[in-house]
Amino acid sequence: MKNLGQLMKQAQEMQAKMAEMQNQLGAIEVSGSAGGGMVTITLSGKSEMRGVKIDPALATPDDTEILEDLIIAAFNDAKAKVEARVQEEMSKLTGGLNLPPGMNLPFG
Repeated sequence: MKNLGQLMKQAQEMQAKMAEMQNQLGAIEVSGSAGGGMVTITLSGKSEMRGVKIDPALATPDDTEILEDLIIAAFNDAKAKVEARVQEEMSKLTGGLNLPPGMNLPFG
């Protein structure tokens, strides 16, 4: 039973570290861009949009479709960077612990 108690203690420590990491992710800002930087989107570590910058040259009625495509591309770029950053932070937290495919932390 000694090992079970130690395992529970480690689980509680991990849970506390996860909560701290979730708080820290809210403070992280990651930017993604498209069109050679003509559109930039900034997301928090929790994928909440914090900002959008659009080159004024794109703000014309004739370029609406291009602008829409660039916004989507910039968002997807930022989201991919956020996911990579979260994975990096998670790896630090778990000490390189390899979880089975499909099993993500935090659970739920």
